[in-house]
Amino acid sequence: MSDIILASSSDVIDSRDSIETGSESFEPVSKKQRKDESNIEKNKNVDERLETRLGGILCCSVCLDLPSSAVYQCSNGHLSCVGCFNHLLADARMRDETATCPNCRTEISKTLSSRNLAVEKAVSELPAQCRFCSNEYSRNTVEKHEKELCEERTTMCKFSRIGCQWRGPFHEVHESVCVHPHRSGGELMEFLLNMDGNHQEEKKLYGTLFDLLSFEKIAFSDVQLKPYRTDEFIHKLYYETSRFYAFSHQWVIKARINADQKDPTQSSERGISYQLILKSKATSPITLYFLMLRGPFGEMQVQPKIYHFEFSESNCESPLVAFPLTDSAECNKVLSGKAINCRLIMFMCPK
Repeated sequence: MSDIILASSSDVIDSRDSIETGSESFEPVSKKQRKDESNIEKNKNVDERLETRLGGILCCSVCLDLPSSAVYQCSNGHLSCVGCFNHLLADARMRDETATCPNCRTEISKTLSSRNLAVEKAVSELPAQCRFCSNEYSRNTVEKHEKELCEERTTMCKFSRIGCQWRGPFHEVHESVCVHPHRSGGELMEFLLNMDGNHQEEKKLYGTLFDLLSFEKIAFSDVQLKPYRTDEFIHKLYYETSRFYAFSHQWVIKARINADQKDPTQSSERGISYQLILKSKATSPITLYFLMLRGPFGEMQVQPKIYHFEFSESNCESPLVAFPLTDSAECNKVLSGKAINCRLIMFMCPK
């Protein structure tokens, strides 16, 4: 009798277990999905908050944007992007002051400040929005995506060389409806003439350069422009090289910042002008072609241009000509250094 009671009680326990497990297994699927979705949403919000906080921590202390390339830090750890860092150094050089960190006012320079590679790598992994499709990608891949992979990126018609002005998303098939391939030769001649004009300008530049390289007397000098100031009421910044020899004469290069402005320190747009000066006495006129290039120890990006001038005893200074820098940011980069290293090539015209 006791065996029967024990068996029945064990059956009751088993049935209870089965009911409990059955109740768990029969939980509504929609409830599980809501839980999973809420957890995913919660994790997503946490990630977004973390990215926002990191963006605020790792941003440049000057422009308050996330750096896109090199990151510099002062001795106290405050960050600045390379553009703002060069701008601070250039401003201080223009005003004859000591460059300081905008946060803690400690001195900064290319020797006292250092690159922060950890911040550069962290920023490169943060998400950035594609400016065409608005999808998010890591900062180290978004540039390639915008240039090569994005279906919404702006592109030109392949017949733009013959006058088609269409610009639109990459995924749009415009070439099939473009009317320019079906135009007559007379209608296309206007665009072809413009192309020929641009080609002739390039050809003329190369032709001039090859002609100059065939001159008998060619000289090049690696020079260093060092800054100095005058005792004027407004302290302007000038650059000058030491004397160097070419064609049995002494020469000097002088340069100035924003030559056409009364107070260059008040402008954020900057450019450098330079002139070639003959320092020794010329017994006869000297006709030269000259151009400025980046020196072997320089890092500036230049767009060289050839200039022509005739030096004489009464006219020993060439007019101020533009230093071949690409833009104002490149000028700040040059001004942030202690000196400007460049190479001058001179061609003497045969008499």
